[in-house]
Amino acid sequence: MASGFRWLKAAAAAGIGAMVLLSGRAGVCSEPVSAESSEEACFSMNRRLGRGVNILGYDPIWRSREQGRFKERYFRMLREGGFHSVRINLHPFRFMSDEPPHALSSEWLGTLHWAVDQSLAAGLAVVLDLHEYNAMGSDAEGHRGKFLAFWEQMSREFADAPDSVLFEILNEPNGDLTESVWNAYYRQALAIIRKSHPRRIVVVGPAHYNSVGALDGLELPAEDRHLIVTVHYYTPMEFTHQGADWTPAYTNVSGVVWPRSPADEEAVAADFQKVQAWAQRQKRPIYLGEFGAYDKADMDSRVRYISFVARTAEKCGFSWAYWQFDSNFILYDVENEKWTQPIYNALIQ
Repeated sequence: MASGFRWLKAAAAAGIGAMVLLSGRAGVCSEPVSAESSEEACFSMNRRLGRGVNILGYDPIWRSREQGRFKERYFRMLREGGFHSVRINLHPFRFMSDEPPHALSSEWLGTLHWAVDQSLAAGLAVVLDLHEYNAMGSDAEGHRGKFLAFWEQMSREFADAPDSVLFEILNEPNGDLTESVWNAYYRQALAIIRKSHPRRIVVVGPAHYNSVGALDGLELPAEDRHLIVTVHYYTPMEFTHQGADWTPAYTNVSGVVWPRSPADEEAVAADFQKVQAWAQRQKRPIYLGEFGAYDKADMDSRVRYISFVARTAEKCGFSWAYWQFDSNFILYDVENEKWTQPIYNALIQ
């Protein structure tokens, strides 16, 4: 299947614009992060990611293409709607054999190749995100075999993929994956990838759910300049996750608006300034791989929050991917075949 990418290289290269760095509010961030010439390819790819969206994470399409909510025409719709990239959320462990070599099912791989091929044909860059953060966080050692086997297989499957296909080692490491353990685990996966992909851009983020406050604990190999660093942002959680039944601390919270005072905007700006300062010291590009506000918050507050986070990220030179296309935090109403217009407008100005 990997050979099928060759005809898509020209299509993938066409039409993916660089991210527009907006002026935003004075004092929110300094000039965007710059790169030395030796690192320019990585920074260029991060600009190419630009404005993105998370897709397919909880779509039944992985069980059956016929049951899928995400339709083929949506790839082109996203590109024509002003998005530059997609982050495809992958839950492969249940589709792998329990015994080594933990082979992925051919049906699951077929769906993955379809999604990547369609993304590239539409002119979208692709981040392949291993989204097994719950399994790895609860039993990292027990799942290490599948974790490493997955990247062995992805390295083979996408051997001929264009540069606009990126590998993200793991979404939101947490629990068992403390900072020290995570630094060891991700390097094992990176070593597997680098055997056959020495120059492919790989995305990696800090422990503690890719928290911006955990960046200092992420130990990057100084010699590998083909890494994009990712962080996620949902602060303040009592606003972004109010009413969410998977976060018990906020399930019964309601009526929180944003911003409650100018301090709320200042807090976002301060957090992003810290991330940018870290990126400048490390000479690494930043990808804001997730942000958003759950549907149970009032729409006006959600729009203000999402727009402010996106514009602030752009001013700091970060690429971003909104969470998520459908299911919840929805950007697109699949049942009624239309954008959730206020959210879309907040993202794409």
